[in-house]
Order: sequence, then C-alpha cells, then structure tokens
Amino acid sequence: MVIKILMLVVFFAVLIAVGVLSRKQARNVEGFVLGGRSVGPWLTAFAYGTSYFSAVIFIGYAGQFGWKFGVASTWIGIGNAVIGSLLAWVILGRRTRLMTHKLDSSTMPEFFSKRYDSRSLRIGSSIIIFVFLIPYTASLYNGLSRLFEMAFNIDYKYCIVAMAVLTGIYVIVGGYMATAINDFIQGVIMLIGITAVVLAVLNLHGGFTGSMMELAKIPGDFPEYNGAYTSFVGPLPLDLLGVVILTSLGTWGLPQMVQKFYAIKHEDAIRKGTIISTFFAIVVAGGCYFLGGFGRLFLTQEQVDAMGFDAIVPAMLANLPDFLIAVVVILVLSASMSTLSSLVLTSSSTLTLDFISGTVVKKMSEQAKMIWLRVLVVVFIVISSVIALIQYSSNVTFIAQLMGVSWGALAGAFLAPFLFSLYWKRTTKASCWVCFIFGSVLLVANMLVRPQFPEILRSPINCGAFAMLAGFIIVPLVSVITKKPDDKLIDNAFSSYERPVTVMSKSILKEDEE
Repeated sequence: MVIKILMLVVFFAVLIAVGVLSRKQARNVEGFVLGGRSVGPWLTAFAYGTSYFSAVIFIGYAGQFGWKFGVASTWIGIGNAVIGSLLAWVILGRRTRLMTHKLDSSTMPEFFSKRYDSRSLRIGSSIIIFVFLIPYTASLYNGLSRLFEMAFNIDYKYCIVAMAVLTGIYVIVGGYMATAINDFIQGVIMLIGITAVVLAVLNLHGGFTGSMMELAKIPGDFPEYNGAYTSFVGPLPLDLLGVVILTSLGTWGLPQMVQKFYAIKHEDAIRKGTIISTFFAIVVAGGCYFLGGFGRLFLTQEQVDAMGFDAIVPAMLANLPDFLIAVVVILVLSASMSTLSSLVLTSSSTLTLDFISGTVVKKMSEQAKMIWLRVLVVVFIVISSVIALIQYSSNVTFIAQLMGVSWGALAGAFLAPFLFSLYWKRTTKASCWVCFIFGSVLLVANMLVRPQFPEILRSPINCGAFAMLAGFIIVPLVSVITKKPDDKLIDNAFSSYERPVTVMSKSILKEDEE
C-alpha cells in the first residue's frame, strides 16, 4: 500500500507542476485552446493517442469485447492503429492543419462556421458536442472506479473527486500546453505499463502458449465451436467488424481528436506524428484488447452476470504483485486523466468561443473569454462527475454502452461533413445540417426506444457505426440536390492547399529546361 500511495503522490505532483510551468502559454485564447499552434510532433502524437485510449478502453471495452470475441478482439486494437491513427493522420492531418489555419478556426464548430459562412452551423454543432461529450466523460470515471476499489478499497465517490480536482487544476492553470506535456508523460507510462501487465498476466497461466491452450478448452457460448475464443476472427466476425468501425473510423469525427491537428506546429511535423501515433496505438490498443481476450481464464459466466463486464479486467489484475498493481493504477489513471483533460478543454472552448461569444454575449473581450473558458472547465467536470455518480448508483448501463452512445452520436454527426469539407468543394451547408441531425437523433432514439430498433441496431455500438457509414451517403446526396456554395468562400478555404514550390535547377529534366 505504501508503494501504491507513493507512486500516486509523485504522479499527481508531476501533473500539477507541469500545469504551473505551462501557465505562460495559456495567457490568451489561442494559447489556452491550441498551445499557440506551436506543438511539435511528439507531443501532438502522444496527445492524440492518450486522448484516444482511456479507462473506457482498458477496463470497459477490453473486458467486454475480450469476453465476447476472445483473442480475436486484438483486431480492434489493430484497427485502431491502422484506421484510427495511421489513416486519420494521413487523410486528415495535413488538410486539417492547413485549412483551419487559413480560416483561423480554433474549434470544430468554428471551422464549420467559417467554411460555410454559417452562424447556425456553429451553434448547432457546439450544442451537439457539449451534450454528447458528457456521457463519454462519465464513462471515464466509472472505469477508473473499478480499479481503485480493487487496489485501494477506496469508495467510488472519492476517486471521482480526486480525479476531477487534479485534472481541473492543471487544465485551468496551463491550458492545452499543460495537457499536451502531461499527455506525453502519461503516454510513456502507458507504453511501459501495458507491456509489463500483458506479460505478467499471461505468465499466470504458463505464458502465451499455456494461456492459449487453457483458453481453447473453454466452450463459453459456443460449445459446438472448438477453440472459439482462440480463433483468428473469433466466433462473431460481423459483430467484431462493427466494433472495429466504431472505435477506429469514429475518431475521424470526434472534436477532441481532430483538434489535435489544429495545434501541431507545421505540416511537416505531421509526418513524424503519423509514425509515432501509429506505434503508440499498436502497443497500447493492441495490448489492451489482446489482454482482454484472456478474461475467461479468470472469471466464470455466473460471476460476470453478477458483477458486469467492467469487473473482468480488475479481476485479471487482482493477483499481480503490489508493484505491478501500482503500475496498472498509474497506467489507467494516466489514460483517463489525459482523455478527461482533452474532453473538458474541447467542451469549454466550444461553449465559450462558439456559443456564448457572439450569441449570448455579443462582444466578448479576450480577458472575458479566458474567464469563461476556465469557469466552463469547472462546470463540465462537475456535471460529468454528478452524472457518473448517479449512473454508478443506479447501474444504468455499461461503460462500453456509454461510450458507444457518445462516439456514435458525435462521429455520426461530424465525420462525413468534416471529411467532405476538407476534400470536396461541392459540399453544402444543408448536407452538414442533415448529417448533424441524423447522427444525433438516431443515437438519442437508440437510448430511448431501443426495443423498437432492428435487432442488429439495438446495440449503441452497431447503431453508432451505422450512423457514421450513413453519413457518407447523406452528405454527397444532399449536396447534389441543394444549392451550390459560394465560389469565393470555397476558393478561399481551398487556397490553403496551394503554395509555390521551389525546385533546384539540377532537379529539372533536360527536356523541360529546353
């Protein structure tokens, strides 16, 4: 217990110290929200990865989908690395950095507003972001609580208060730069921690080979399928594909993820960031889901029915040495706090810059914006904390379902409009609105009248994946049948991709010279 407490104290002290040291970069709005657009590839890549993977992944998704799919759940981590990280950086990174810089936009709603000259898009998207980031944040607290109860026997409400207060302090003091530096520190902990934990857990059943042999003996829900949980694609490949789509492609439309590209120093840094971010995702996401695939070696179906999927990973870790348990606690705490800081910063900046400024308060000074930003950080943390407590006491839903609702609504609303806005000049304001409404309303309906949905869409995860894919039909279809956007507006936005290139004379072909 002494080891665990000492490691926590050191960890918390470092977080607060980084916040204090970063306060100089948070003296104006751009510095507070984007770190002055001067963040290098290493910090940006780690900020992207640590915002991506949290207690929701380690405790919720790894446990639930490892139980459902076995070691085939590792494909979710691979999908996160290839689609959610590599392709996201390649397809979105450069164009997002250039166009948002050209339009001088700091948030996703501000991007839509300036890209389409539409105040209504700005207000509508800011409301969607604020509403649907709350359940995601609540899910972070719940995942962490399971681990703290296992390691310290600490009451859940104290975990929430400590995590909320500490995150609030360093975000309020240091803004985006503090979160980026802390994300880097937390990311290093995650890389080391997940590697050590996977090796230690497998060693409990004779290493990789022994664990696979034991897992192959378990019939689970598929007695007629020998080795169902050790097979290449698992017993439910289509369900597995739905999870891969939601958790991988979904990041392309999440404001807290896309905003990382706004802040990167310059487009050349994106190349390095792509490699770093992909490696991070392979180790962390791949390791988490691979670990979760062995959950059936530690709990029975009856125990899972009684305690829920969120108890699986803590049960796998309970017999580890105290030092490793302390490492796991710091690992999951790192993942959760980095994601929480990203969410509260995104939400507060969206509400301040895109809703209150210019709508509620017509003319807001720089100093007033800074005050609002910091106040709303506190408000968002308090609201999400209260919801987390209510959810826990009433046992409304699982972590994965909370995250599925949030990711599905946000990505369903924003993924296709944002992607088409970067690549297709014909995209219209009306198509954005239709996709906003479709994605958010569909997931709200899924929560309220789930039994009325077709069986395959009753899961918020599948429903969220459907909303994202539907956007790729909605946006081009509506754009073709609605009024073409103003040419000057579009030319201004897309001019960000055009720049003169100087070529050395020795690089020019002889016939071109002639």
